[in-house]
Amino acid sequence: MITHPAYGCDPWCIRETGLDLDVLAQSESVFALSNGHIGWRGNLEEGEPHGLPGCYLNGVHEVHPLPYAEAGYGFPESGQTVINVTDGKLIRLLVDDEQVDLRYGRLLSHERVLDLRAGVLHRVCEWVSPVGKAVRVRSTRLVSFTHRAVAAIAYEVEPLDDEVRVVIQSELVANEPMPQPSDDPRVAAALESPLRPEEHHAEGARLRLIHRTERSGLRVAAAADHIVQGPASTQTAAESAHDVARFTVIADLRPGEKLRLEKLVSYAWSSLRSLPSLRDQAEAALAEARSTGWHGLANEQRAVLDDFWAHADVEVDGDAEIQQAVRFALFHVLQAAARAEQRAIPAKGLTGSGYDGHAFWDTETYVLPVLIFAHPRSVTAALRWRQDTLPAARARARQLGLEGAAFPWRTIDGAECSGYWPAGAAAFHINADIAHAVLRYVSVSGDEDFERDTGVELLVETARLWRSLGHHDSQGRFHIDGVTGPDEYSAVADDNTYTNLMAQENLRAAADAAERHPEQAAALGVTEDETAAWRTAAKAMTVPYNSALGIHEQSADFTRHQVWDFSRTRPEDYPLLLHYPYLQIYRKQVVKQADLVLAMYLRGDAFDEGEKARNFAYYEPLTVRDSSLSASVQAVIAAEVGHLRLAYDYLGEAALMDLDDLENNTRDGLHIASLAGSWIALVAGFGGMRYHSGTLYFAPRLPEGLSRLAFSVHVRGQCLRVEITDSRATYTLVKGESVRIRHYGEPLTVAGDAAQTRPVKPSPPLPQPSQPPGRHPERPH
Repeated sequence: MITHPAYGCDPWCIRETGLDLDVLAQSESVFALSNGHIGWRGNLEEGEPHGLPGCYLNGVHEVHPLPYAEAGYGFPESGQTVINVTDGKLIRLLVDDEQVDLRYGRLLSHERVLDLRAGVLHRVCEWVSPVGKAVRVRSTRLVSFTHRAVAAIAYEVEPLDDEVRVVIQSELVANEPMPQPSDDPRVAAALESPLRPEEHHAEGARLRLIHRTERSGLRVAAAADHIVQGPASTQTAAESAHDVARFTVIADLRPGEKLRLEKLVSYAWSSLRSLPSLRDQAEAALAEARSTGWHGLANEQRAVLDDFWAHADVEVDGDAEIQQAVRFALFHVLQAAARAEQRAIPAKGLTGSGYDGHAFWDTETYVLPVLIFAHPRSVTAALRWRQDTLPAARARARQLGLEGAAFPWRTIDGAECSGYWPAGAAAFHINADIAHAVLRYVSVSGDEDFERDTGVELLVETARLWRSLGHHDSQGRFHIDGVTGPDEYSAVADDNTYTNLMAQENLRAAADAAERHPEQAAALGVTEDETAAWRTAAKAMTVPYNSALGIHEQSADFTRHQVWDFSRTRPEDYPLLLHYPYLQIYRKQVVKQADLVLAMYLRGDAFDEGEKARNFAYYEPLTVRDSSLSASVQAVIAAEVGHLRLAYDYLGEAALMDLDDLENNTRDGLHIASLAGSWIALVAGFGGMRYHSGTLYFAPRLPEGLSRLAFSVHVRGQCLRVEITDSRATYTLVKGESVRIRHYGEPLTVAGDAAQTRPVKPSPPLPQPSQPPGRHPERPH
């Protein structure tokens, strides 16, 4: 486990002041750089030692057979796994013929700094070779936000004492040896050396490799150019073969002299374009990067982040760890999405190969709600990717005997990749999650063009699925049976409350959008009878409620099930799915992650205050948080109903999920949704912010430990700054003429000429809810 203090607690950077080989893989995820299109893990430039080599292009994957003990109709036949593409990070270094490997010789010092404002990773290393030659290595790398296809490294070597001969080998390497990707030999075989060589080239300071995946048929081009600064006697050479292209620099350095290499790397990939076309694309990106130059790339990177932080920053006083963590979170959320541009936003971003590089419902439910306010351009790109995959979603619906579109539970290119149907095919709520993201974006942005061109089609096709999946009973009530909600420990249930409420919103929104955009609706074949059927189903939607307990059922008859025996569950038995059969879990009252509680956040309009408090008190002792998605949502509702200390603890869990490696799997990549959840816990939890029907609502309260919280909200071209202390909330309009909000229900108009300040109300006295034994959220230090 990474211990957070090893990084220090700087408000604008993550600083590592040593090199711990036992947690090298986790640090590689933390120090990963990406722009949503290219992802470079934080591997050392010299290549070794490493935990998990990683260079990713969003969407580049290989397919492999999905293992089934018994086949069944509708089971996906192929899986998809992100692959490590041509690695452009490698810069091997030899000092007097001794290869620099920090496991040998003496490491005098090693520091890495992820600069959250500059968007670069700095590294300084002082090393003494086994024969006593000492050098200092400095490097800075970036993955460009302004040049989508470009990444770059500035690498500098200088002797500390004696004259040394230095050899730098800057490489492009394909098919790097990787750790075993899967216990399934069929998957391992498919992913072993997945890139087949098509072209290699080396001339002057330029390198190029072009490969093609065997099964998915994707062509990948990587190119590199170099600028060398060193003594006049410096020599260079270039060579290439099928899987490696190498640029070599040789120099004799005296104390006080330096050898500097600036490496520019470009990537291109396509499933359709020819080899010459892809070659030209990579070379053009490289030429543009060279014209901009290293310093130009770095200056542009800083300018992008200056603009981002100006409107996305969240200021937290009183807890330095949380302040650092939320900025780290926002930086990585931006990296995951900024230049994805109609590709998926994977659950791990491009920081590792965890979850096989798949995208889930996490994107629409956790990541896009943050980006709507922090980087709205990436939201439209993500939702247009869903629109691009509609042909596959429609085909999947037909295969399942349904109308409309059935979006995949997990995917890279839009095809369903889940081999376990109770948690995959039955989790239809992904449709409503996408629809909710559409609604929220359009409402916040006022982007009518997007609604017309993209939103209507997504809303219509998702609504069609609900109408065909559900049915009216003899009393006219509408039911959606046999589905899996967010809680994957309660699979194939009837009338899951979260699913039903989200589907209800989806049906109403589709009918409204069809009426606002009749031409687009007509092109999709929408009729008045169809929209009337959607409205009827929404009005008659079943929402299970147990009047004896005074709470909502997570799904029909959920509270009738036997409660899980938590007293006999050892701490090492979590997560339950790894230690108990699903059939035992499914028939008990035990919750993997917030389900009904998530419904109370996203569809808070469907619950009154008393219901929220009673529901939270009932489900809190059943929720084991075997998913990183849970803590942030529990923080939001805990804060809303008045459990501020508990909400604070859940915020810590969400925000420090990766910096503290709380689930012991950060080595596989960061938990992007949990990182986004730290913003949600602060802004929606302690800021009490909700957005319903075009109106911003605030009900702020801070826990002990936080003395001030400040953030900005952008709605329809206007910018509202919110600043909260333990006694008052101040609303200031930074941009725009005026905005109407509600503060604890009180209507306020905030204009540019005067801020509005109101008192913060105390929390209502409530009995503290309990958690399953051993599952109370606790920060490790």
